Amino acid sequence: YNTLQIGDQVWMAENLKVTHYNDGTEIPTGYSNAEWADLDDTETGAYCVYDDDENNADTYGYLYNWYAVETGNLAPEGWHVPTDGEYTALSDYLGGTSVAGGKLKECTEGSCPESEYWYSPNTGATNESGFTGLPGGYRLRSGDYAQMGFIGFFWSSTEDNSNEAWSRELCYDHSDIYQDNYYK
Repeated sequence: YNTLQIGDQVWMAENLKVTHYNDGTEIPTGYSNAEWADLDDTETGAYCVYDDDENNADTYGYLYNWYAVETGNLAPEGWHVPTDGEYTALSDYLGGTSVAGGKLKECTEGSCPESEYWYSPNTGATNESGFTGLPGGYRLRSGDYAQMGFIGFFWSSTEDNSNEAWSRELCYDHSDIYQDNYYK
């Protein structure tokens, strides 16, 4: 994975695309919508590709549920899924939540905020951090896919409560980076 330094932190500059935990165990995949919805009951880690179209993985990487994050083995050896506090340090370094999202979002070099991936208006997008955040969307608790082109969704490794964990979102029509708790 390509990396970059932002402040005192080193970040991957690509979306995660692993099919095995870093201990070699295969991450389950291929769940129907109903089966995906049931993963909450069994607290099973899993991944998928948006709309079950492997071409989407080439650009956006894979989508993981929080139970895959919770294992502590999702990221490659020597890496980890950021904590909520690490995301806060990132947004603080970039000038606060109201502008950090734009500094993290991908845009076409020389034509910002235009983008091949984000829907217009891609508000505030400069990618001045080099992070190149993409709008890969997410898979809902119901199993449906949503928001590709509109939202970049990033899990943290920090649990909020027994049903939810903290995440960060970049959005096409804001320069903010949103902190949100979302169903695991």
